[in-house]
Amino acid sequence: MGYEPLYLAYLVYFNRDRDYFECHEVLEELWLAKDRDPLYKALLQVAVGLYHFRNGNVRGGTLMLENAHRVLREYPDRTLGIDMGKLVRETGVYTLRLERYAEEPFAYYDLTLEITDPELARAVEAAAGQIEPNQQQQRGPRPPRPKRHK
Repeated sequence: MGYEPLYLAYLVYFNRDRDYFECHEVLEELWLAKDRDPLYKALLQVAVGLYHFRNGNVRGGTLMLENAHRVLREYPDRTLGIDMGKLVRETGVYTLRLERYAEEPFAYYDLTLEITDPELARAVEAAAGQIEPNQQQQRGPRPPRPKRHK
């Protein structure tokens, strides 16, 4: 099975660079080319959810990961060459933790998309050699801004 170059780029940006903004950019293009396939939208939402939470937007992260989890759990455990079952479990846990964030805050952490198809692993490795590494984005939620007094 051949994999779409945009999907390969998504996996490189997700697992190697942790650049969830670029994940959104490349997968949105593929999602549109694939007639707005809900699977690609859900994978896009995983990246966007992590991006939001990493940048201090707990509500945005919760909404994106919750939507992604709801869609992804409808797919087989091995889908598009990745361990979808693992991703479903991890997004479910992340969503629950984010829903309780006000009472039980926790530090941001990345997820990794586990590649299960050896052909996909080779293709991602080849694609990674063609994609310039991006600088990692901000790690962890930003501290609250000081309140301005009038």
